[in-house]
Amino acid sequence: MPTSAAHRAALLAVSAVLLAAGCSDGGSDASEPPKESGPSGRPALTAQKLSWAPCPPPSAAEGGGPAPSALPGGGAWECSFLQTPLDWSDPEGETIELALIRARARDASRRIGSLVFNFGGPGGSGVTGLPGFAEDYETLRGRYDLVSFDPRGVGRSDPVECLGDKELDAYYALDFTPDDTAEERTLSDAQKRYAGGCEKDSGPSLPHVGTENAARDMDLMRQVLGDGKLHYFGISYGTELGGVYAHLFPKNVGRAVFDAVVDPEAGVEEGALGQAKGFQLALDNFAQDCVDRGDECTLPGSSVAEIETFVTDLLASLDKKPIPGIGDRKLTQTQATNGIAQALYSKEFWTYLEQGLDAADGGDGALLLSLSDSMNGRSQNGSYSNIQAANAAINCVDFKERYTLGQAKERLGGFREASPVFGDFMGWSLAGCSQWPVPGAWEHPDVSAPGSAPVLVVGNTGDPATPYEGARAMVNALGKGVGVELTYEGEGHGAYNGGSACVKKAVDAYLLDGKVPKSGTVCK
Repeated sequence: MPTSAAHRAALLAVSAVLLAAGCSDGGSDASEPPKESGPSGRPALTAQKLSWAPCPPPSAAEGGGPAPSALPGGGAWECSFLQTPLDWSDPEGETIELALIRARARDASRRIGSLVFNFGGPGGSGVTGLPGFAEDYETLRGRYDLVSFDPRGVGRSDPVECLGDKELDAYYALDFTPDDTAEERTLSDAQKRYAGGCEKDSGPSLPHVGTENAARDMDLMRQVLGDGKLHYFGISYGTELGGVYAHLFPKNVGRAVFDAVVDPEAGVEEGALGQAKGFQLALDNFAQDCVDRGDECTLPGSSVAEIETFVTDLLASLDKKPIPGIGDRKLTQTQATNGIAQALYSKEFWTYLEQGLDAADGGDGALLLSLSDSMNGRSQNGSYSNIQAANAAINCVDFKERYTLGQAKERLGGFREASPVFGDFMGWSLAGCSQWPVPGAWEHPDVSAPGSAPVLVVGNTGDPATPYEGARAMVNALGKGVGVELTYEGEGHGAYNGGSACVKKAVDAYLLDGKVPKSGTVCK
């Protein structure tokens, strides 16, 4: 599963289903900002001037929709393109363009510089993500230009494409937890077609979309934006990207915050197992909340175990017989599991999860299917963003491990022990790169950053997608005197936007005033 910070977009999609409101996407054919021109060598790239212009509506690959609305208090978002080498091992060679978005600092006289955001995924569009969270970062805009971007392979930045919309509808409806040899063969064939589609449509780009190249893009971005240091706010996968940047360019790190931290020591299997445990913990907490509310909760059961048995029974019944969903699309077991996971990213979604499970028990799968669509980047008009294609491409070129379906099957016992609800789903996901056409780079990223400025690492004890243990692992891996740990005892994916005044105060004090909190500080 990707770990993108797309909660508000999902909330809008779910609300639309609840209200049965129609909408028109309308953004896929929009014109783009002027493209940069000039020589492709690195000296010319570091000297390039960005041509900022009003932002167009998001492209289809970014998810479509309207152009970003005005900034809080007025003012407009600006967009541009940055030229960067396709292959950083050949900086004088072919270039690609990265889409950027910016909101200028309110107080130019006290401006610190640019604050660059990556909201995770991998595969999430920063160009659409930053405006969605504008109010949360308004305090930081007082002294920073807020900047984000579509990383290579994502959105408008030479996007990876794999299958058409109808093909994706069929692909995401498949059974990703096969029960017999025939279903295993069907899944293997589908994964082969998916990987083949990626190679056919995006083959030349696939070897170059990895995290190390993206980190080098950020250092070029820093220079072109005119900043001596990179001030950075990374969320979810953005913490991994930030850690790799700190390793490559420790002397260029300015004030940096990592929130919802990916464990840099985990390989593919450890990462998937950690997510299985994390989502199970979040489901446990959701079920306990349901129990605590007594008759107000619409789900059957008077204990956490009884509610979770209801969930597993529902998923088992969907495995045998999907139910009506949206239009002529049905809710399958895979989509229901995906929808449940999407709702566990934020406590704000627990109401929708309860409603969706209750409705599915009554034969109506629309709400859980809408949540699954949000995870997969499907708009209500049937078009898909490229978030999942980019997620696959980046993960598969980053990580060396190539598990076959047979090897994944051998490991299911440990995954089922970790989570009776998500174990099978996450265990079989190990084979996601088995058919990928290009090799991976590492077992896990190196984020050691001796000599770097302090990096504030924020871990959330109830985070389902990036379990809390990843924060401590990141602090240790960054090295002595670099990682500074801040703990939030709360729910949801990420802490800064989780409603904790304590976390917000500590992060703002560091980014705005350079005040580093004591490592080990706990916010509740």
